[in-house]
Amino acid sequence: MKINPIFKVRKVAGENIILLQGKTSGDMTRVVAFNESALLMWDSLQGKDFTVDDAVAVLVENYDVDEATARTDAGKWVEMIRESGLLLPE
Repeated sequence: MKINPIFKVRKVAGENIILLQGKTSGDMTRVVAFNESALLMWDSLQGKDFTVDDAVAVLVENYDVDEATARTDAGKWVEMIRESGLLLPE
C-alpha cells in the first residue's frame, strides 16, 4: 500500500490534521487528526510502498513498545487511513 501524495498534513491550532473535502456540495468536509505516533508513521512511510510490518517497525524503533502493542496500534492506523481514503488505490 502507498499513501496518496495529494494529501498533506497541516498544523492547525496545535493539531496535525488533514482536511478531506467532500466530492459534491452535499458532502461534508472531514478532518483526520494525527497524534505524535500517527504523524511519525505518516512521515516515515510517505512516498514508500509499505506494509503493516513496516509501520510496526517504525513504532518499535522510535518508542519503548513491544511488538504486539505496536502491531495493534499500527493495524488500527492503517485501517483508519484506508477508511479515510488516504491510500492510493491498489
